[in-house]
Amino acid sequence: MEKRLFTALALSLAILFLWQGFVARFYPTDRQADKFQEASQRPVSVAQVSPAVPSYKAQADETPQLIKPFAGTNIAFSESLAAIKDINYPQYQDYNFVLREGFRLGLEDLVFKKVESATSEMVFRHQDSSKEIIKRYIFSNTQYLLRLEIEIRNIGTQSLITKLPLTLGIMSFSNSDINSRYQDVTISMNDKIVHSGGKKDYMSPNEIKFVGLRDRYFSAIIEPESEDFTNYIRKINNEYEVGIISPELKIGPNESIKSAFNIYLGPQELGTIKQINPEWSAIIYYGNFDLISNILFQILQVSYKVVRSWGWAIVILSILIYLLVFPLTLKQMRSMREMQILQPKIEGLKKTYKDNQQRLNKEIMELYKEHKVNPMGGCLPMILQIPIFFALYQVLTRTIVLKGASFLWIKDLSEPDRLFRLQNTPFINEINILPILMAIIMFVQQKMSMAKAKGSSAEQQKMMMVLMPIIFAFIFYRMPSGLVLYWFINSALMLIFQAKINRPNEG
Repeated sequence: MEKRLFTALALSLAILFLWQGFVARFYPTDRQADKFQEASQRPVSVAQVSPAVPSYKAQADETPQLIKPFAGTNIAFSESLAAIKDINYPQYQDYNFVLREGFRLGLEDLVFKKVESATSEMVFRHQDSSKEIIKRYIFSNTQYLLRLEIEIRNIGTQSLITKLPLTLGIMSFSNSDINSRYQDVTISMNDKIVHSGGKKDYMSPNEIKFVGLRDRYFSAIIEPESEDFTNYIRKINNEYEVGIISPELKIGPNESIKSAFNIYLGPQELGTIKQINPEWSAIIYYGNFDLISNILFQILQVSYKVVRSWGWAIVILSILIYLLVFPLTLKQMRSMREMQILQPKIEGLKKTYKDNQQRLNKEIMELYKEHKVNPMGGCLPMILQIPIFFALYQVLTRTIVLKGASFLWIKDLSEPDRLFRLQNTPFINEINILPILMAIIMFVQQKMSMAKAKGSSAEQQKMMMVLMPIIFAFIFYRMPSGLVLYWFINSALMLIFQAKINRPNEG
C-alpha cells in the first residue's frame, strides 16, 4: 500500500510541477493558428504585408501628443507615425496599456503632421509627390470606442498600386517583463475564431471580421467596415507585429479611396464589451479551461452581488466547490481512516510474506477488497480539483474587476498577499502569510489522516507529511492571494471534516 500511496502522491506532485510550466508559458498557444496556417498554405512574408519595409520607429526626440477623449483615459499619440503609443487608465491604478505603434499605416516611410487636435478627434496628414494621406481618429460618446478613417488621394500623374497594411500593435515577449506572457491575439473570421499566442508568423486564410490584441487586463480591437481585410502576424527584430491588410488597391490620378475602422481600447470587462459589440466578447478567453473559467466567474459575480466583497465571494466559491466534491472527499477520508485501522494487519502480512513480494501484494489487495478500501481513492478529489484550479487561476489573474480588490489584510486579490516586505534579503523579499497558513493546515490534516506504520513505511509517511506542505507552500507562495485563499478554505474544510471523522474512533 505504501508504494501505491507514494506513487499517487508523486503523480499529484508531478501534475502540480507541470502546472508551473503551464503557467510560465500561460495558456495562449499557436495550435489553432498552426492548423489554419497549414490549411491555407499562405505563410506571411514582408512582401505580402507591404511593398516596402518601413523603419517602424518614431523620431527619437518626438514628444508624445496627449489627449483625454474619455473620462479617466489618456491616449499618447506618436505624431510622425500618426499612431497610438499607449493608453493610460488612472482609474485602474494608472495602468498603462502599450501598443507602441497602434494603427500605424505601414505603406512606407510615411511622416505625418498633426493638423487638428480636440477631445472629439485627432487628425494627421502626410503628403509627398504622389499622394496625400489623411488619418482621422474620431472619439465617440461611448467610453473606450473610437472610429479611424483613412483617406489616400493620388495627387500624381500615374496610378498607385498598393495594399493597406494597418498595425494593431507590437508585442514584445521579453523575459524581463513577467507580464509579457499574458499577451495574445484573437482573430475572428466568418466561420472561425482563432486564439494565438502570437509568437509565429501567420496570415489568416480567410477575411477577418475583427482582430484583438490584449495584455493582462486591457485589449485593443479593430474591425474594418469593409469585409476584405485579412490578418497577419510577423516577426520583426525579435518582436511581433500584429495587424490587418487589404487586398491590392489601384488608385488612379486625382482619385482617392477611403477606409473606416471601429476600434475598442479598454478593459477586458465582459459587460462593457458586450454592450458595444457582443461579437467582440470573444477576446475574453481563458484558454483550455475557458468553459470552467466562465462558470467560476459567473458564480463569483453572483456571490459578489450578495456579499459586496470579492474575498468573501471566493470563500463562498470555495465552500460550494467543496460541497460539490464532498461525497468523494468523505469517501476518501473514510477510506484513509480504514487504512489506519488495517495498518497492524498489513504489518503482520509483511512479516509473514517478507520473502514473497508477489504474494504480499496479493494479500494486501485482498485485505483492501474485504474491507472495501481503495488505497488510490485519496487522489480522486485532488485530480478533480486540478481543472478548477487552472480555471480559477486564469480568472483571478486576468479579470480586471479583481485588480486592486482587497480582503482583510490582503490589498490585491490578484497578487500575493504581502503582509510586509523585507529589506536586503537574498531570496525572499516579502512575507506572504496565507501560503504559510495553508501549509500548516495541510501538515495537521495529513498528520491526522496518516496511518500508523512502522519501519521504512513510517519514515516515508513522515517525510511526505513534512515535504508536501513545504512544496505546496513554495508553489503557492507567489500566486494570486485569491487563489491561495481558495485552496486555504478548501484545506481548512478538509481538516474540520477529518477531525470529525477521527473523533468517534479516538480512544
